[in-house]
Amino acid sequence: MTLRVAVQMDPLESIKIAGDSSFALIEAAQKRGHTVYEYQVQTLAYDCGRLTAWAAPVTVQRVEGAHFTRGEYRKIDLVADVDVVLMRQDPPFDLSYITATHLLERLEGQTLVVNDPASVRNAPEKVFVLDFAHFMPPTLIARRIEDVREFHARYPGDLVMKPLHGNGGKAVVRIPADGSNLGALLELFDNAWVEPHMFQPFLPEISEGDKRIVLVDGEVAGAINRRPGEGEFRSNLAAGGYAEPTSLNAREEEICAALGPALKERGLVFVGIDVIGGKWLTEINVTSPTGIMAIDRFNGTDTPGLIWEAIERRHAVMGR
Repeated sequence: MTLRVAVQMDPLESIKIAGDSSFALIEAAQKRGHTVYEYQVQTLAYDCGRLTAWAAPVTVQRVEGAHFTRGEYRKIDLVADVDVVLMRQDPPFDLSYITATHLLERLEGQTLVVNDPASVRNAPEKVFVLDFAHFMPPTLIARRIEDVREFHARYPGDLVMKPLHGNGGKAVVRIPADGSNLGALLELFDNAWVEPHMFQPFLPEISEGDKRIVLVDGEVAGAINRRPGEGEFRSNLAAGGYAEPTSLNAREEEICAALGPALKERGLVFVGIDVIGGKWLTEINVTSPTGIMAIDRFNGTDTPGLIWEAIERRHAVMGR
C-alpha cells in the first residue's frame, strides 16, 4: 500500500532532526513508499465544500542543516490529492488550533486524519486526563484566588501551577509552601490566559523524573524517563530535561490498560502520556506528541513504523 500524505506541521526549517517526531514520521513514510506533502495550518482553505492547502512535496534525509528537499508549492485538495493528513503542528491549543480541527473534520469518511481532529479538539491534554482522575494527583482547575488558597490549605506544601492549554513545560511554575508568590503569579496568569489554570501539589518524586509512555492505537509502544536538568524541576525535554531508558511498573501498565481502549475508539493513534513517581498520571498528550526518537534509541524499536502500520490499517478499513 502506498499513500499520499499531507503533514500539517511547523516549518521544516525550524525542526531539530535529532529528536523531532514529525521528522521521524516523514522519514518512515518515505521508507514505506508514501508520497509526502508539507503545509502550514495557516494555508488551510474551505471553498464551497472543498478543503485545500498550499503544499509542497518534500523528501527528508538525516543530514543536519540539509535535512530536507522541497518541491514546488501548489494548491492541493485534501480529498482528491491526499489519502492521509497528519496533524502535527505544535500548540498552543487556542482558537486557531480549534478552528483547524473543525475544518479537518470536514474530511471525515473521505481522508483519514491522524489524530482524529474532533477527538483532538475534545481531548486537550490537561482536560481529557480528568476522565481518569482516579490515577491523578489531587487537582484543582480554577481562577479565583480564594479557591486556590482553599485547595492549598487542604494540601499544604509546595504547589505547581500550569497553564491549562500550555505545552512543553512552558510557564509551569512552583509556588512555595508559604504561598508568598501566589497572588502575583495568579495576576500574571490571569492577564496571559482567559481560561482557568491547573494546580497540583508538588510531587517530590519529580526529581527522579517523569515517564513519557507512548501508545500507538491504544497499545504501549515504549517509554522513556525524563529527568529535570540542572537547576530545574521541569523534566520536559523542551525545558532542558534529559531522557534515560526505563520500563513500566504494574501501576503504569494498569493506567495504560485503562486508557488504551478509549484512545483507540476516539481515533487517537499516536498519544504520549506522562506519569510521575510510577503512579501519578498528569497529562494525556494528543495534539503533537513527542518522545519516539529517544524511545527507539534506547530500545532499538521502530515506533514510527508502528504508527504507520496503524495508519495503514485504519486507511484500509476506510476502503479508499
